This record gives sequence, C-alpha cells and structure tokens, in this order.
Amino acid sequence: MNITDGWAAVTREDRERVGHLEPLTEDYSSVQPRTLLGHTLGEPCDYIDGEDRLIEHGISELAERWTLDADTDTAVENLTIVKLSPHGIVLVDYFSAKAVDAHERRSITIEWPDLAHRLTVT
Repeated sequence: MNITDGWAAVTREDRERVGHLEPLTEDYSSVQPRTLLGHTLGEPCDYIDGEDRLIEHGISELAERWTLDADTDTAVENLTIVKLSPHGIVLVDYFSAKAVDAHERRSITIEWPDLAHRLTVT
C-alpha cells in the first residue's frame, strides 16, 4: 500500500492540481492539507477548509528556490523544481535552469511526497 493511497487531489477551477487532502478519519471529516510537494499546510481541518486553504496557497511554490537537506553537511542550495510526479521530485541548479544554453544539467531526484521535508525554501 502506498502512503498516498486515499489522498484526495484538490484542483482549481482551471483544473490545475494545487495539492492533496490526506484523510485523518475514514469519512474525511478531518483531513491534513498537503501541498504539491506533500508538505503539510497548516493544522488538520475539515474537508472544505482544507480545499480552500490549498486553492489559496496555489502552485507558486514550484517556482521557488529550494535547499535540499538544509542544516546538514550535504546541503545543496539554490535548486529549482523541473519535474514533479509520483516518480519523484527532480531538481536542478536554479541559475543553470534559467540559462539559455543549459546543455548538460546535473539533476537530483528525491522521493515524492517529500514527507521528510528534505526541501526547504532558500
């Protein structure tokens, strides 16, 4: 069984996915809103409040600069997300991703959802 089994996708009016609701009760009366990365978004709440919170939060986090494993000896700073799927979160150097001639970019892939919060905003 996958940890995300049962998570309900939340989409905006334009059908863009903005996150998920993790059920904390069998009837979904209590849910934990989770961003596209799988990070918690506030405290548990009811389903409607969770949907509203995720829609308000949106997808802007995908354009942020990220640090992988902050406060560790192996921290990697200034990363950007180039792909997000159930197969993983793919990151590359933020500055080289913006370059016109971004020939061979080194990428880092981490597990999705990022329940360990390995990614933090730089």
